[in-house]
Amino acid sequence: MRSASLGLPPASSNDTAYRPETGPVPSGYAAALTLAAMSLGYGVVQLDVTIVNTAITAIGGSLGGGVSELQWVVSAYTIAFAAFILTAGALGDRIGAKRIFMAGFAIFTAASAACALAPSATTLIVARCVQGLAAAILVPNSLALLSHTYADEKARGRAVAVWAAGASLALTAGPFVGGALITLVGWRSIFLVNLPIGLAGLWLTWRFAGETSRSPGREIDLPGQIAAIAALGSLAGAIIEGGSLGWDNPFVLAGFAAFAVFALLFVWREVRAAQPMLPLSLFKHRMFALASLVGLLVNIALYGLIFVLSLYFQQVNGLSAFATGLAFVPMMGAVLPVNLIAPRIAERIGAPATIAAGAVLSAVGCLAALGIEADTSYWAICAQLIAMSSGLGLLVPPLTSTLLGSVEKSRSGIAAGVLNATRQTGSVLGVALFGSLVGQSGTFMSGLHASLMIAAGVLTAGAAAIWFGRPPAAGRNDFAAPGQSRR
Repeated sequence: MRSASLGLPPASSNDTAYRPETGPVPSGYAAALTLAAMSLGYGVVQLDVTIVNTAITAIGGSLGGGVSELQWVVSAYTIAFAAFILTAGALGDRIGAKRIFMAGFAIFTAASAACALAPSATTLIVARCVQGLAAAILVPNSLALLSHTYADEKARGRAVAVWAAGASLALTAGPFVGGALITLVGWRSIFLVNLPIGLAGLWLTWRFAGETSRSPGREIDLPGQIAAIAALGSLAGAIIEGGSLGWDNPFVLAGFAAFAVFALLFVWREVRAAQPMLPLSLFKHRMFALASLVGLLVNIALYGLIFVLSLYFQQVNGLSAFATGLAFVPMMGAVLPVNLIAPRIAERIGAPATIAAGAVLSAVGCLAALGIEADTSYWAICAQLIAMSSGLGLLVPPLTSTLLGSVEKSRSGIAAGVLNATRQTGSVLGVALFGSLVGQSGTFMSGLHASLMIAAGVLTAGAAAIWFGRPPAAGRNDFAAPGQSRR
C-alpha cells in the first residue's frame, strides 16, 4: 500500500530523507498508514456525534429524562471537547503529539466502555464528559501529526482532505450503523463499536507515526483552563435550562452572569499569562481569526440542526432509530465526496471563495427547508438536507488547511486546538440554543423553523466574514505551508 493509492503524493521519494527540524521524513507507506491512524482518531470522534443523536430517544426511554437531559448527553461531550482542546494541543507541543494522541485514544476507548455500562443518565453524562476530554486530545494532535508527516503544501492539503473524508465517512455510517445496532441489540451497543476502532488506531499510531518535535518549556495554563471550563459550562447550562425553566428563572440568569464573569477572567488571564492557553496574538493573523470565526458559526448552525432533526424524525414523525439512521444517510453521505474535491476547488478559485461558497450553499439549504411541517414527506426535504451537508463538506478542508498554514509549524498543535475549540463551542451553543427552542411543550415546529432561520443567518454571516475580510492578495495559493503565514 503506497500513499499514492489514497490520491496523495508520498511524503518523500527518498525513504531516508531527513528534515533537520523534525527528523527523518516518513516513507510513503508509513505516511499513508499514519494518515489512516489519524483518520480513525478523528473518525471515532465524529462517529459519536451522529450515533448518539440517533440514539437520544432510545436513551431517554431507557434512562428517563426530557429534552434538556438529552441535550446534556450530547452537550457534556462537546463542552469537554471544546474546553480541553486548547490544553490538549499545548500538551502535544510540550511532550510530543504522538504520545498525547495515543493517550487520548486509550482514554476514549475506556470511556466508551463506561458509557455502554452506564446505569443512569448521570453516569452516562459523566462518561460522556470523559469521552469529550479524550476527543479533545485526539483531534488537534492528529492534525499536528499530519502536519509533521506531510510537509509539502499540496500533499498536506490533500492529506487533510482525506482526514476530513474519514470523519465524513464516520458521520455517514453513524446513523445507519447506530440505528441498526439500536434496533437489533440496544442503545448501549453504539458505544461498544468504538473499542475495536480504538485498538486499531492505537496500534497503527504506535507502529507507523513519527513523533513531533517537543517544546519542554511549554507550560500548561491551569487558571485559564479552569476559567474556560467554567465559562463554557455556565453558558451552555444557562441556554439548555432556559428552554425548560424559563429565561427569567434565577438559576438561568445566574448562569449567564457566571459566564460573563468567567469569560472576562479568561481573557484577563490570557492577556497576562507568560504562556497562555490561548495566545491572543494568533488572532493578529487575519486568516487565522477569520477561519476560527467561520468554524464557530458553521457548527452553531449545522450541529444544532442535526440534534433537532433527530428529534423531529423520531418524536414528531415517529420514525424508529433505524429509520432515522436511514434518513440521515443521504445528508451525511454527501459530505464525503465533497470533502475529497474541496482541495482541488480551493486550489483553483482560492480558499476564501471555497469556504464562502460552502457556507452559502448550506444557508440556501436551511432557507429551502423552511416549509417543513409535522406531516412533510421526507423526500420533500431530502435535497435541502443534502445541500446543508454539502456546504459543510466543501468548506471544512480549506478552512482547516488555511488555518494551519497561517502559523509557524511549531505552533500547529495550538492552532489546530483553537480551530476545533471554536468549532466545538459552536456545537455546544447550537445544541443548547436550538434544543431550547424546540424543547418547550407545543412549540416544536415553530422552534424548528426559528432554528433554520438562525442557522441560515449565521452561515451567511460566516460567508460574508471570510469573503469581505480576506486579505487583498488572497487567491488560489491560500493553502499556505506552515511557517508562511499571511496576515
